[in-house]
Amino acid sequence: MVSGKTSFKVEVPYLLTETGEKGAKKPLIIYLHGFGENLKNFREKFSGELPFDAYHLFIQGPYPLYDRSRKKNVSEWGRAWYLYDGNRGQFIKSLELASEFIQEVTDKLLQMINVSRICVIGYSMGGYVAGYFALTRWKHVNELIVAGARIKTEVVNEQWEHLKHLRVLALHGTKDDSVRFEPQQSEIETFQSHGLNADLKLLDENHSFTKVYIEELTAWLRKVGYS
Repeated sequence: MVSGKTSFKVEVPYLLTETGEKGAKKPLIIYLHGFGENLKNFREKFSGELPFDAYHLFIQGPYPLYDRSRKKNVSEWGRAWYLYDGNRGQFIKSLELASEFIQEVTDKLLQMINVSRICVIGYSMGGYVAGYFALTRWKHVNELIVAGARIKTEVVNEQWEHLKHLRVLALHGTKDDSVRFEPQQSEIETFQSHGLNADLKLLDENHSFTKVYIEELTAWLRKVGYS
């Protein structure tokens, strides 16, 4: 008997658009959707909502979610960013795999565009990935926005000095029954206790990524210099 493991290739789409003067040096904003969403419908939520001169990178989660209604093409299925079974080790491993994938996409594009700073925006499941990516790829990220998730500061391993440049905004609904805001509130307090620029904005919203979230993150980006 022979057993083992091998890799299986999955093609994952991404989309880079540009606003403002073509080819000019400007920020790169990376968008990571929530569980069950995909690149297309998450991008539609931001359509016409972010009036910044920037490169906008939408990446789709790598794990497809089977559509039991059989009414959607595979390209329209929702996606997930990681595999989670309640085991912390598995969670971190899967977050790392997703982050390696995002970094691979980003590194390839950085060879072709003129980037001044990088912001990562993540919602729900995408928010967990965005937080992990920013804390472990701190050389690449300047701004981090997480909505409806918890930033896992335990992965910092006391290397807080590397994160002094990072600006963090957490957005969370007080009516969010899927992910309670209190754990995220505690994480932002942890950031602040280490002297980091981090804010939590509580909204009268539930877990759904509504226009209110987009308005708040847009105002914050303007405040930190996006134009």
